[in-house]
Amino acid sequence: MSGSITLNMQVNGKARRVRVPAMKRLLDVLRDDCGLTGSKEGCGEGECGACTVLLEGAPVNSCLVPAIHAEGATIVTVEGLARGERLSALQQAFVEMGGSQCGMCTPGMLVAAVALLRETKGRVPTDAEVRTGLAGTLCRCTGYQKIVDAVQAAAAPARGATKQRAGARPSAATKPRKAVKPARVAKQRVAAKPARAAGKRPAAKAGRGARSGRT
Repeated sequence: MSGSITLNMQVNGKARRVRVPAMKRLLDVLRDDCGLTGSKEGCGEGECGACTVLLEGAPVNSCLVPAIHAEGATIVTVEGLARGERLSALQQAFVEMGGSQCGMCTPGMLVAAVALLRETKGRVPTDAEVRTGLAGTLCRCTGYQKIVDAVQAAAAPARGATKQRAGARPSAATKPRKAVKPARVAKQRVAAKPARAAGKRPAAKAGRGARSGRT
């Protein structure tokens, strides 16, 4: 396995074909042969998580994966999260909430968070779930809380969209109720008019009697 191989991969939705040594690290293949330098090397030992990518949907430390293990695989790096110039909701949350500072761990954090949010789709993960999901990625700047907040903030819009889709049919079913309410109000108003009229008539009669008594 020490010789070179022709490696075929799907990276961020695009087919990649490169000739590399079989045991070359996937991290180096992505950075050197594919030009995707978003994934960082922090420790080179699989401890810091800065090089995390998704391999067949699962987060892995690309500094520990031999190139030959990526043959025919689908890979997502941090560059694959945005849509053109538009950041993903997760990336935007990191920017707005201070989840990214020096930026060294950010690519790994983002990729690991994507995997977590897929597992908790439709709800906001708890603090404990976020910390567990990102436990393999180390940060020495933020103290982690801002990262946790950013991940939860990114999950909130997705949760709202899920609720809206789930509530679409019940909303349509309640339309007849809205038509009933005006009818009830109308009945109350009709019933109220005789009450006001009845109150006026005695007053009017008393007034006429008083006037006739004076004459």
